[in-house]
Amino acid sequence: MRTTGRVLVIDDDRRRASQTAQWLCGAGWHSSAVGDAASAMNMLARERFDVCAIDAALPHGGRSIIAAVRSRWPAIGIVAMVDATASATVAIDAIRHGADGIVPLPAGDADLLSSLERAMPLRPAGRSDGDAAMLADILLPAPVRDVVERIAGTRSTVLITGESGTGKSMLARAIHRASQRRDRPFVEVACGAVCETLLESELFGHVAGAFTGANIDREGRFLLADGGTLFLDEIATASAAMQVKLLRVLQERRFEPVGSGVTREVDVRVILATHERLSERVADGRFREDLFWRINAIAVELPPLRERPHDIPVLAGAFLSQASAEASRRVVGFTDAAIDRLLSHAWPGNIRELRHAIERAVVLGDGPLIDAPDLSVSVPPAARPFAAAAPVARCEAGPALKASLAVPERQLIMEALERHGWCRHAAARALGINRTSLYKKFKRLGIDPASLGRATRDAQAGFSA
Repeated sequence: MRTTGRVLVIDDDRRRASQTAQWLCGAGWHSSAVGDAASAMNMLARERFDVCAIDAALPHGGRSIIAAVRSRWPAIGIVAMVDATASATVAIDAIRHGADGIVPLPAGDADLLSSLERAMPLRPAGRSDGDAAMLADILLPAPVRDVVERIAGTRSTVLITGESGTGKSMLARAIHRASQRRDRPFVEVACGAVCETLLESELFGHVAGAFTGANIDREGRFLLADGGTLFLDEIATASAAMQVKLLRVLQERRFEPVGSGVTREVDVRVILATHERLSERVADGRFREDLFWRINAIAVELPPLRERPHDIPVLAGAFLSQASAEASRRVVGFTDAAIDRLLSHAWPGNIRELRHAIERAVVLGDGPLIDAPDLSVSVPPAARPFAAAAPVARCEAGPALKASLAVPERQLIMEALERHGWCRHAAARALGINRTSLYKKFKRLGIDPASLGRATRDAQAGFSA
Protein backbone atom coordinates (compact mmCIF):
# COMPACT_ATOMS: atom_id res chain seq x y z
CA MET A 1 0.00 0.00 0.00
CA ARG A 2 1.35 3.41 -0.96
CA THR A 3 2.27 5.97 1.70
CA THR A 4 0.28 9.19 1.36
CA GLY A 5 0.13 12.42 3.32
CA ARG A 6 -0.29 16.18 2.91
CA VAL A 7 1.69 17.76 0.08
CA LEU A 8 2.05 21.41 -0.99
CA VAL A 9 2.91 22.03 -4.65
CA ILE A 10 4.83 25.31 -5.18
CA ASP A 11 5.10 26.26 -8.84
CA ASP A 12 4.72 29.64 -10.59
CA ASP A 13 3.11 27.83 -13.54
CA ARG A 14 -0.28 27.90 -11.86
CA ARG A 15 -1.97 25.66 -14.39
CA ARG A 16 0.69 22.99 -13.97
CA ALA A 17 0.59 23.38 -10.18
CA SER A 18 -3.19 22.97 -10.12
CA GLN A 19 -3.08 19.96 -12.42
CA THR A 20 -0.36 18.33 -10.31
CA ALA A 21 -2.31 18.94 -7.10
CA GLN A 22 -5.51 17.56 -8.64
CA TRP A 23 -3.73 14.47 -9.89
CA LEU A 24 -2.18 13.89 -6.45
CA CYS A 25 -5.63 14.21 -4.86
CA GLY A 26 -6.83 11.51 -7.21
CA ALA A 27 -3.89 9.35 -6.11
CA GLY A 28 -4.94 9.65 -2.46
CA TRP A 29 -2.81 12.57 -1.26
CA HIS A 30 -4.23 15.65 0.47
CA SER A 31 -2.78 18.22 -1.91
CA SER A 32 -2.79 22.03 -2.25
CA ALA A 33 -1.06 24.31 -4.74
CA VAL A 34 0.39 27.85 -4.60
CA GLY A 35 2.21 29.93 -7.19
CA ASP A 36 4.82 31.91 -5.28
CA ALA A 37 7.07 31.88 -2.22
CA ALA A 38 5.02 34.28 -0.09
CA SER A 39 1.85 32.24 -0.53
CA ALA A 40 3.80 29.08 0.25
CA MET A 41 5.21 30.44 3.51
CA ASN A 42 1.77 31.69 4.59
CA MET A 43 0.21 28.32 3.81
CA LEU A 44 2.94 26.39 5.66
CA ALA A 45 2.50 28.64 8.70
CA ARG A 46 -1.25 28.04 8.69
CA GLU A 47 -1.50 24.33 7.93
CA ARG A 48 0.49 21.13 8.53
CA PHE A 49 2.16 19.55 5.51
CA ASP A 50 4.32 16.45 5.27
CA VAL A 51 6.03 17.20 1.96
CA CYS A 52 6.62 20.18 -0.35
CA ALA A 53 7.14 19.78 -4.11
CA ILE A 54 9.01 22.95 -5.12
CA ASP A 55 9.85 24.21 -8.61
CA ALA A 56 13.59 24.88 -8.40
CA ALA A 57 13.26 27.54 -11.15
CA LEU A 58 10.81 29.86 -9.38
CA PRO A 59 11.29 33.50 -10.50
CA HIS A 60 12.67 34.73 -7.17
CA GLY A 61 14.86 31.72 -6.54
CA GLY A 62 13.61 28.20 -5.94
CA ARG A 63 16.75 27.37 -4.03
CA SER A 64 16.21 30.19 -1.52
CA ILE A 65 12.63 28.97 -0.95
CA ILE A 66 13.93 25.45 -0.37
CA ALA A 67 16.43 26.82 2.16
CA ALA A 68 13.74 28.92 3.91
CA VAL A 69 11.34 25.99 4.21
CA ARG A 70 14.10 23.66 5.43
CA SER A 71 15.24 26.22 8.02
CA ARG A 72 11.81 26.98 9.47
CA TRP A 73 10.18 23.54 9.16
CA PRO A 74 13.05 21.05 9.39
CA ALA A 75 10.74 18.01 9.62
CA ILE A 76 9.02 18.65 6.26
CA GLY A 77 10.13 16.56 3.31
CA ILE A 78 11.17 18.55 0.22
CA VAL A 79 11.18 17.39 -3.40
CA ALA A 80 12.75 19.78 -5.92
CA MET A 81 11.20 19.78 -9.40
CA VAL A 82 13.96 20.52 -11.92
CA ASP A 83 13.47 21.12 -15.64
CA ALA A 84 15.04 18.29 -17.64
CA THR A 85 16.92 20.84 -19.80
CA ALA A 86 18.51 22.57 -16.79
CA SER A 87 22.16 22.06 -15.94
CA ALA A 88 23.24 19.60 -13.27
CA THR A 89 24.24 22.57 -11.08
CA VAL A 90 20.56 23.42 -10.47
CA ALA A 91 19.86 19.96 -9.05
CA ILE A 92 23.06 19.95 -6.98
CA ASP A 93 22.24 23.38 -5.51
CA ALA A 94 18.72 22.22 -4.62
CA ILE A 95 20.17 19.29 -2.67
CA ARG A 96 22.71 21.57 -0.96
CA HIS A 97 19.92 23.92 0.13
CA GLY A 98 17.93 21.13 1.76
CA ALA A 99 15.95 19.15 -0.83
CA ASP A 100 15.48 15.47 -0.02
CA GLY A 101 15.07 14.44 -3.63
CA ILE A 102 14.92 15.58 -7.25
CA VAL A 103 12.24 14.88 -9.84
CA PRO A 104 12.71 16.02 -13.47
CA LEU A 105 10.08 18.17 -15.23
CA PRO A 106 7.81 17.27 -16.80
CA ALA A 107 7.37 14.89 -13.88
CA GLY A 108 6.32 11.33 -14.62
CA ASP A 109 3.54 10.04 -12.39
CA ALA A 110 5.56 7.14 -10.94
CA ASP A 111 8.66 9.31 -10.42
CA LEU A 112 6.71 12.02 -8.59
CA LEU A 113 4.92 9.54 -6.31
CA SER A 114 8.06 7.64 -5.40
CA SER A 115 9.96 10.87 -4.72
CA LEU A 116 7.19 12.16 -2.44
CA GLU A 117 6.98 8.85 -0.58
CA ARG A 118 10.74 8.78 0.03
CA ALA A 119 10.63 12.38 1.32
CA MET A 120 7.81 11.67 3.80
CA PRO A 121 9.06 12.46 7.33
CA LEU A 122 9.12 9.80 10.02
CA ARG A 123 7.15 12.10 12.33
CA PRO A 124 4.49 14.74 11.62
CA ALA A 125 5.69 18.16 10.58
CA GLY A 126 4.84 21.49 12.18
CA ARG A 127 4.55 22.80 15.71
CA SER A 128 3.42 20.39 18.37
CA ASP A 129 0.04 20.71 20.00
CA GLY A 130 1.88 21.17 23.28
CA ASP A 131 3.48 24.38 21.98
CA ALA A 132 0.03 25.67 21.02
CA ALA A 133 -1.35 24.77 24.43
CA MET A 134 1.40 26.75 26.17
CA LEU A 135 0.69 29.86 24.12
CA ALA A 136 -3.11 29.67 24.08
CA ASP A 137 -3.62 31.31 27.47
CA ILE A 138 -1.45 34.24 26.39
CA LEU A 139 -2.70 34.63 22.82
CA LEU A 140 -6.42 34.56 23.69
CA PRO A 141 -7.99 37.45 25.65
CA ALA A 142 -9.44 36.58 29.08
CA PRO A 143 -13.12 37.02 28.01
CA VAL A 144 -12.55 34.63 25.11
CA ARG A 145 -10.96 32.04 27.42
CA ASP A 146 -14.10 32.23 29.58
CA VAL A 147 -16.25 31.51 26.52
CA VAL A 148 -14.06 28.52 25.67
CA GLU A 149 -14.70 27.01 29.10
CA ARG A 150 -18.46 27.42 28.71
CA ILE A 151 -18.82 26.01 25.20
CA ALA A 152 -16.08 23.36 25.10
CA GLY A 153 -18.26 20.59 26.53
CA THR A 154 -21.06 21.05 23.97
CA ARG A 155 -21.40 19.75 20.44
CA SER A 156 -22.62 23.10 19.13
CA THR A 157 -21.21 24.57 15.95
CA VAL A 158 -19.02 27.63 16.62
CA LEU A 159 -18.36 30.60 14.32
CA ILE A 160 -15.13 32.50 14.99
CA THR A 161 -14.78 35.97 13.47
CA GLY A 162 -11.99 38.51 13.54
CA GLU A 163 -9.37 40.15 11.39
CA SER A 164 -6.63 38.10 9.75
CA GLY A 165 -3.90 37.18 12.21
CA THR A 166 -5.99 37.48 15.40
CA GLY A 167 -5.62 33.80 16.33
CA LYS A 168 -8.75 32.11 14.97
CA SER A 169 -6.97 28.80 14.41
CA MET A 170 -5.50 29.01 17.91
CA LEU A 171 -8.97 29.53 19.38
CA ALA A 172 -10.37 26.56 17.46
CA ARG A 173 -7.60 24.34 18.81
CA ALA A 174 -8.18 25.65 22.33
CA ILE A 175 -11.87 24.70 22.10
CA HIS A 176 -10.90 21.23 20.90
CA ARG A 177 -8.33 20.73 23.68
CA ALA A 178 -10.84 21.79 26.34
CA SER A 179 -13.52 19.41 25.06
CA GLN A 180 -14.12 15.70 25.60
CA ARG A 181 -12.94 15.22 22.02
CA ARG A 182 -9.37 16.23 22.90
CA ASP A 183 -8.02 12.71 22.26
CA ARG A 184 -9.69 12.49 18.87
CA PRO A 185 -8.50 14.18 15.64
CA PHE A 186 -8.42 17.94 15.08
CA VAL A 187 -8.60 18.49 11.32
CA GLU A 188 -8.14 21.91 9.72
CA VAL A 189 -9.16 22.97 6.20
CA ALA A 190 -8.30 26.37 4.70
CA CYS A 191 -11.30 26.66 2.37
CA GLY A 192 -9.90 29.67 0.54
CA ALA A 193 -6.70 27.77 -0.32
CA VAL A 194 -8.47 24.86 -2.06
CA CYS A 195 -9.88 25.45 -5.53
CA GLU A 196 -13.65 25.03 -5.82
CA THR A 197 -13.42 21.92 -7.97
CA LEU A 198 -11.35 20.12 -5.32
CA LEU A 199 -13.03 21.38 -2.15
CA GLU A 200 -15.93 18.91 -2.29
CA SER A 201 -13.50 15.99 -2.62
CA GLU A 202 -11.30 17.48 0.11
CA LEU A 203 -14.21 17.65 2.56
CA PHE A 204 -16.28 14.61 1.64
CA GLY A 205 -13.80 12.35 -0.14
CA HIS A 206 -14.35 10.49 -3.40
CA VAL A 207 -14.51 7.00 -4.82
CA ALA A 208 -12.31 5.62 -7.59
CA GLY A 209 -13.56 6.76 -10.99
CA ALA A 210 -15.53 9.74 -9.62
CA PHE A 211 -13.62 12.08 -11.94
CA THR A 212 -10.58 12.04 -14.19
CA GLY A 213 -7.53 11.12 -12.14
CA ALA A 214 -9.47 9.61 -9.21
CA ASN A 215 -7.73 6.26 -9.30
CA ILE A 216 -8.43 5.15 -5.73
CA ASP A 217 -10.96 5.80 -2.97
CA ARG A 218 -10.03 8.74 -0.75
CA GLU A 219 -11.44 9.70 2.62
CA GLY A 220 -12.46 13.33 3.07
CA ARG A 221 -11.80 15.60 6.02
CA PHE A 222 -15.22 15.02 7.59
CA LEU A 223 -14.48 11.32 7.87
CA LEU A 224 -10.92 11.91 9.06
CA ALA A 225 -12.32 14.13 11.84
CA ASP A 226 -14.92 11.55 12.95
CA GLY A 227 -15.20 11.69 16.74
CA GLY A 228 -13.17 14.90 16.86
CA THR A 229 -13.27 18.48 15.56
CA LEU A 230 -13.27 19.86 12.01
CA PHE A 231 -12.10 23.47 11.62
CA LEU A 232 -13.19 25.18 8.38
CA ASP A 233 -11.21 28.40 7.98
CA GLU A 234 -12.31 31.25 5.63
CA ILE A 235 -15.79 29.75 5.19
CA ALA A 236 -16.93 32.94 3.41
CA THR A 237 -15.09 31.75 0.28
CA ALA A 238 -17.33 28.66 -0.11
CA SER A 239 -19.37 28.63 -3.33
CA ALA A 240 -23.17 28.60 -3.33
CA ALA A 241 -23.22 24.88 -4.21
CA MET A 242 -20.79 24.06 -1.41
CA GLN A 243 -22.87 26.09 1.06
CA VAL A 244 -25.88 23.84 0.31
CA LYS A 245 -23.80 20.72 0.99
CA LEU A 246 -22.39 22.18 4.20
CA LEU A 247 -25.87 23.07 5.45
CA ARG A 248 -27.01 19.50 5.03
CA VAL A 249 -24.00 17.92 6.75
CA LEU A 250 -24.23 20.39 9.64
CA GLN A 251 -27.91 19.58 10.13
CA GLU A 252 -27.81 15.82 9.63
CA ARG A 253 -24.11 14.86 10.04
CA ARG A 254 -24.55 12.86 6.82
CA PHE A 255 -22.96 13.13 3.38
CA GLU A 256 -22.03 11.14 0.28
CA PRO A 257 -18.47 11.04 -1.08
CA VAL A 258 -18.07 12.38 -4.61
CA GLY A 259 -19.22 9.73 -7.08
CA SER A 260 -20.75 7.51 -4.39
CA GLY A 261 -24.39 6.75 -3.59
CA VAL A 262 -23.53 5.47 -0.11
CA THR A 263 -24.42 7.84 2.73
CA ARG A 264 -21.81 8.18 5.47
CA GLU A 265 -22.54 9.36 9.01
CA VAL A 266 -20.03 11.16 11.23
CA ASP A 267 -19.85 12.49 14.76
CA VAL A 268 -17.98 15.75 14.22
CA ARG A 269 -17.89 19.05 16.04
CA VAL A 270 -17.57 21.77 13.40
CA ILE A 271 -15.88 25.11 14.04
CA LEU A 272 -15.87 27.73 11.28
CA ALA A 273 -13.96 30.98 10.90
CA THR A 274 -13.89 34.05 8.69
CA HIS A 275 -12.36 37.51 8.67
CA GLU A 276 -15.31 38.87 6.68
CA ARG A 277 -18.70 40.05 7.95
CA LEU A 278 -21.04 37.26 6.92
CA SER A 279 -24.12 39.38 7.63
CA GLU A 280 -23.04 41.73 4.82
CA ARG A 281 -22.49 38.79 2.46
CA VAL A 282 -25.98 37.52 3.35
CA ALA A 283 -27.45 40.95 2.60
CA ASP A 284 -25.90 41.10 -0.88
CA GLY A 285 -26.76 37.48 -1.68
CA ARG A 286 -23.27 35.96 -1.55
CA PHE A 287 -23.91 33.77 1.49
CA ARG A 288 -26.98 31.66 2.25
CA GLU A 289 -29.12 33.07 5.05
CA ASP A 290 -30.16 29.62 6.33
CA LEU A 291 -26.51 28.54 6.57
CA PHE A 292 -25.62 31.80 8.31
CA TRP A 293 -28.21 31.25 11.05
CA ARG A 294 -27.16 27.60 11.34
CA ILE A 295 -23.51 28.44 12.07
CA ASN A 296 -24.12 31.68 13.98
CA ALA A 297 -25.68 30.00 17.04
CA ILE A 298 -22.45 30.47 19.01
CA ALA A 299 -20.31 33.29 17.62
CA VAL A 300 -16.99 34.39 19.11
CA GLU A 301 -15.25 37.54 17.84
CA LEU A 302 -11.53 37.95 18.40
CA PRO A 303 -10.50 41.59 18.90
CA PRO A 304 -7.64 43.06 16.83
CA LEU A 305 -4.31 43.52 18.56
CA ARG A 306 -4.61 47.32 18.46
CA GLU A 307 -7.49 46.97 20.93
CA ARG A 308 -5.29 44.90 23.29
CA PRO A 309 -2.27 47.20 23.90
CA HIS A 310 -1.77 45.87 27.43
CA ASP A 311 -1.25 42.37 25.97
CA ILE A 312 1.45 43.38 23.48
CA PRO A 313 4.45 43.18 25.90
CA VAL A 314 3.26 39.81 27.20
CA LEU A 315 2.76 38.42 23.70
CA ALA A 316 6.11 39.81 22.57
CA GLY A 317 7.82 38.14 25.53
CA ALA A 318 6.24 34.77 24.69
CA PHE A 319 7.28 35.05 21.05
CA LEU A 320 10.78 36.15 22.08
CA SER A 321 11.29 33.02 24.22
CA GLN A 322 10.11 30.79 21.39
CA ALA A 323 12.11 32.54 18.66
CA SER A 324 15.35 32.67 20.66
CA ALA A 325 15.10 28.94 21.40
CA GLU A 326 14.48 28.11 17.73
CA ALA A 327 17.34 30.37 16.60
CA SER A 328 19.70 29.08 19.34
CA ARG A 329 20.38 32.66 20.41
CA ARG A 330 20.31 33.98 23.98
CA VAL A 331 17.95 36.96 23.78
CA VAL A 332 16.38 37.71 27.16
CA GLY A 333 14.20 40.80 26.72
CA PHE A 334 13.53 44.24 25.22
CA THR A 335 14.90 47.71 25.84
CA ASP A 336 12.47 50.47 26.91
CA ALA A 337 12.80 52.01 23.45
CA ALA A 338 11.81 48.70 21.84
CA ILE A 339 8.73 48.41 24.09
CA ASP A 340 7.72 51.97 23.19
CA ARG A 341 8.03 51.14 19.52
CA LEU A 342 5.97 47.97 19.91
CA LEU A 343 3.22 49.91 21.70
CA SER A 344 3.17 52.75 19.15
CA HIS A 345 2.50 50.49 16.18
CA ALA A 346 -1.08 49.73 15.02
CA TRP A 347 -0.29 46.09 14.06
CA PRO A 348 -2.59 45.73 11.03
CA GLY A 349 -1.39 42.12 10.73
CA ASN A 350 -2.30 41.51 14.39
CA ILE A 351 -0.70 38.63 16.30
CA ARG A 352 0.79 37.09 13.16
CA GLU A 353 2.59 40.32 12.31
CA LEU A 354 3.89 40.69 15.87
CA ARG A 355 5.21 37.12 15.89
CA HIS A 356 7.05 37.61 12.60
CA ALA A 357 8.49 40.96 13.71
CA ILE A 358 9.92 39.36 16.88
CA GLU A 359 11.29 36.36 14.98
CA ARG A 360 13.09 38.60 12.49
CA ALA A 361 14.44 40.84 15.27
CA VAL A 362 15.89 37.81 17.05
CA VAL A 363 17.59 36.59 13.89
CA LEU A 364 18.86 39.98 12.68
CA GLY A 365 19.55 41.71 16.01
CA ASP A 366 22.72 41.73 18.15
CA GLY A 367 23.16 41.36 21.88
CA PRO A 368 20.95 39.94 24.64
CA LEU A 369 18.21 42.60 24.31
CA ILE A 370 15.98 43.54 21.38
CA ASP A 371 16.36 47.27 20.73
CA ALA A 372 14.23 49.67 18.67
CA PRO A 373 16.58 49.58 15.63
CA ASP A 374 16.30 45.76 15.59
CA LEU A 375 12.55 46.11 15.17
CA SER A 376 13.00 48.77 12.49
CA VAL A 377 15.06 46.47 10.30
CA SER A 378 12.95 43.42 11.09
CA VAL A 379 10.04 44.48 8.88
CA PRO A 380 10.30 44.49 5.05
CA PRO A 381 10.55 48.08 3.70
CA ALA A 382 7.31 47.77 1.72
CA ALA A 383 5.39 47.07 4.92
CA ARG A 384 7.54 48.86 7.50
CA PRO A 385 5.09 49.95 10.22
CA PHE A 386 7.32 51.85 12.62
CA ALA A 387 7.56 55.63 12.29
CA ALA A 388 9.55 58.16 14.23
CA ALA A 389 6.55 60.41 14.83
CA ALA A 390 4.51 60.14 18.00
CA PRO A 391 1.31 58.04 17.85
CA VAL A 392 -0.95 61.10 18.17
CA ALA A 393 0.71 62.87 15.26
CA ARG A 394 0.32 59.75 13.11
CA CYS A 395 -3.37 59.52 13.96
CA GLU A 396 -3.96 63.16 13.01
CA ALA A 397 -2.18 62.71 9.68
CA GLY A 398 -3.90 59.40 8.96
CA PRO A 399 -7.14 60.58 7.22
CA ALA A 400 -5.31 62.99 4.93
CA LEU A 401 -2.77 60.33 3.98
CA LYS A 402 -5.50 57.77 3.27
CA ALA A 403 -7.40 60.25 1.13
CA SER A 404 -4.30 61.10 -0.91
CA LEU A 405 -3.51 57.42 -1.46
CA ALA A 406 -7.07 56.51 -2.46
CA VAL A 407 -6.90 58.39 -5.79
CA PRO A 408 -3.92 56.52 -7.32
CA GLU A 409 -5.13 53.24 -5.82
CA ARG A 410 -8.54 53.65 -7.46
CA GLN A 411 -6.88 54.56 -10.75
CA LEU A 412 -4.67 51.45 -10.68
CA ILE A 413 -7.68 49.21 -10.01
CA MET A 414 -9.76 50.83 -12.75
CA GLU A 415 -6.90 50.44 -15.25
CA ALA A 416 -6.50 46.74 -14.33
CA LEU A 417 -10.24 46.13 -14.73
CA GLU A 418 -10.38 47.86 -18.11
CA ARG A 419 -7.25 46.07 -19.31
CA HIS A 420 -8.73 42.68 -18.46
CA GLY A 421 -12.24 43.26 -19.81
CA TRP A 422 -13.73 43.91 -16.35
CA CYS A 423 -12.87 40.36 -15.23
CA ARG A 424 -12.34 40.72 -11.48
CA HIS A 425 -10.33 37.52 -11.12
CA ALA A 426 -7.87 38.55 -13.86
CA ALA A 427 -7.62 42.09 -12.47
CA ALA A 428 -6.84 40.78 -8.97
CA ARG A 429 -4.13 38.53 -10.37
CA ALA A 430 -2.62 41.44 -12.34
CA LEU A 431 -2.59 43.59 -9.20
CA GLY A 432 -0.95 40.83 -7.18
CA ILE A 433 -3.81 40.49 -4.66
CA ASN A 434 -6.54 37.91 -4.06
CA ARG A 435 -10.18 38.43 -5.00
CA THR A 436 -11.26 38.94 -1.38
CA SER A 437 -8.85 41.88 -1.02
CA LEU A 438 -10.02 43.31 -4.33
CA TYR A 439 -13.69 43.16 -3.27
CA LYS A 440 -12.80 45.03 -0.06
CA LYS A 441 -11.10 47.73 -2.11
CA PHE A 442 -14.19 47.97 -4.35
CA LYS A 443 -16.32 48.68 -1.28
CA ARG A 444 -13.88 51.12 0.32
CA LEU A 445 -13.26 53.06 -2.90
CA GLY A 446 -16.85 53.01 -4.16
CA ILE A 447 -16.16 50.95 -7.27
CA ASP A 448 -19.00 48.96 -8.84
CA PRO A 449 -17.23 46.88 -11.54
CA ALA A 450 -20.45 45.30 -12.86
CA SER A 451 -22.08 48.68 -13.58
CA LEU A 452 -18.89 50.23 -14.90
CA GLY A 453 -18.28 47.23 -17.17
CA ARG A 454 -21.80 47.47 -18.62
CA ALA A 455 -21.45 51.22 -19.14
CA THR A 456 -18.14 50.75 -20.96
CA ARG A 457 -19.53 48.02 -23.21
CA ASP A 458 -22.63 50.11 -23.96
CA ALA A 459 -20.46 53.10 -24.84
CA GLN A 460 -18.28 50.97 -27.10
CA ALA A 461 -21.36 49.52 -28.78
CA GLY A 462 -22.76 53.02 -29.36
CA PHE A 463 -19.44 54.21 -30.78
CA SER A 464 -19.29 51.23 -33.14
CA ALA A 465 -22.83 51.92 -34.31
